[in-house]
Amino acid sequence: MTNELHHQFEEIAALIKAARSKAFYEVNRRVIELYWEVGKRISARVAYGGWGKNVVTELADFINIQAPAKAGFSARNLWRMKQFYETYKDNEFLSPLVTEISWTNNLLILSGTKSNEEKEFYLRLCKREHYSKRELERQLSSGLFERVALSQKGNYPEILPGKDLKAFGFRDAYLLDFLKLPEGHSEKDLRKSILRDFKTSYSNLEKTLS
Repeated sequence: MTNELHHQFEEIAALIKAARSKAFYEVNRRVIELYWEVGKRISARVAYGGWGKNVVTELADFINIQAPAKAGFSARNLWRMKQFYETYKDNEFLSPLVTEISWTNNLLILSGTKSNEEKEFYLRLCKREHYSKRELERQLSSGLFERVALSQKGNYPEILPGKDLKAFGFRDAYLLDFLKLPEGHSEKDLRKSILRDFKTSYSNLEKTLS
């Protein structure tokens, strides 16, 4: 293979990778938006409609009947969606960032941070570096936010210049379970699942919660 031919092949491979990254990004964004809307409705009905633990458990069971094999809608995760919505609903600076990262990483930031400044730091860092769950856990447990704040003499830590961005691609368990993909799924399986699932699941769940 000549160098010129190799370069041409690389260009085409790069197009494929870019399209795949865009597809994962769009699916993730739609899933996070759905979880936000579910959390919003549950929050309102807990506050004004008399919903409690038992009702939310019944809702989880109902969703499982209406959309079987849809992981991510256990009673526990429904409460997390409520907390997620209530944490960010009044923060116009942070709420747009949550759709940029996976649900698992959103949950880690939600439970592992205290201030809005700390949340913003990790949200932006995850967005830029496309952290895996393991990498985010490592940064949270090592107190990266506090260490950067100390290095900047207590000022709000700015996101430091980082290494080249990693190839974008979500392998978040919630996302893959939501799409009902088998282990070892192919890119063809992914494309089919995206087209099928978001034509039906999003509208069906909206009807369930309306």
